[in-house]
Amino acid sequence: MATQIESMFAERLSERKRRLEDVVSRSDNPDDIRQLLQDVDRALDKIGKGTYGLCEKCSEPIEMDRLNVDPLLRYCLDHLSASEQRALESDLNLARDIQTGLLPKKGIALPGWQSAFHYEPLGPVSGDYCDIILNEAQDSFFFIVGDVTGKGVAASILMSQLHAMFRTLAQSGFPLSEIMGRANRIFCEASLSTHFATLVCGLATQNGNVEICNAGHCYPIVVRKNSIETVSSTGLPLGVACDSKFTTTALTLGRNDRIVVYTDGLSESTDKTGEQYGEARLKTLLRTSQVSFASEVLTTSLGDLRNFLGNVKGDDDLTVLVLQKE
Repeated sequence: MATQIESMFAERLSERKRRLEDVVSRSDNPDDIRQLLQDVDRALDKIGKGTYGLCEKCSEPIEMDRLNVDPLLRYCLDHLSASEQRALESDLNLARDIQTGLLPKKGIALPGWQSAFHYEPLGPVSGDYCDIILNEAQDSFFFIVGDVTGKGVAASILMSQLHAMFRTLAQSGFPLSEIMGRANRIFCEASLSTHFATLVCGLATQNGNVEICNAGHCYPIVVRKNSIETVSSTGLPLGVACDSKFTTTALTLGRNDRIVVYTDGLSESTDKTGEQYGEARLKTLLRTSQVSFASEVLTTSLGDLRNFLGNVKGDDDLTVLVLQKE
């Protein structure tokens, strides 16, 4: 019996075959298209035999993120030809440059706030999402940190999709809860059933009012002069259920109060003994560190993580965003 993933690829390949057959019927030079049809038929035949997604040279599984991008792949990374490896490297470098261009500008001027962020992909591209979207007419801005399931190219494509969706919805004038609901429906309809995204989206005003929605993400940490708190999850991750409802949490921050939003590449980093860095350690650091600016909060947090890890390298994408009220 085909697995759920095989069924999903069979549906995608069958739809591709239907479209190619339609193009063949209208093409004056259909030879190249017929070759694609043969490739699709070969992949569908493998699904029927239970060998789909296995490298034709070593019989090991082909990387899932690559199959999600191109379901006709026949070889794993270890068995690409030299020319295929060079082409893949070139594509990844281009994807990295494009993704870097989607990040907020360093030192972006925000109404009444300081900001600092760190974005560190595990490989050439990342499934983490980080953005700041200005709403100058209302002296406010959106801030977003998210994490798409998986790593690599497929996750980075979905990250770019989230970027485009929120950039559009942020200008709609809808309430934050409705923006989240609409983004979720679009993401559900456009992505594979195996993918979802945890995400924090907030709207901050110049006078310190903040509205936050946490869709299954790591808890943002709010640091005040005499207290520290977290913003718990109020909804499912995006892409889990198309009809999910989202609620928000309202905060008011004063001068030098901070919000720290991060992905699990920080909290779930493990040292050589297998111990996780954890939310509790981060909260202790943020409560006790004597620093004055958002950039210093970020530097101190990353430095503490590196001291904790020692010589151990991280095994996930890492994003940290610090916002501080002026």
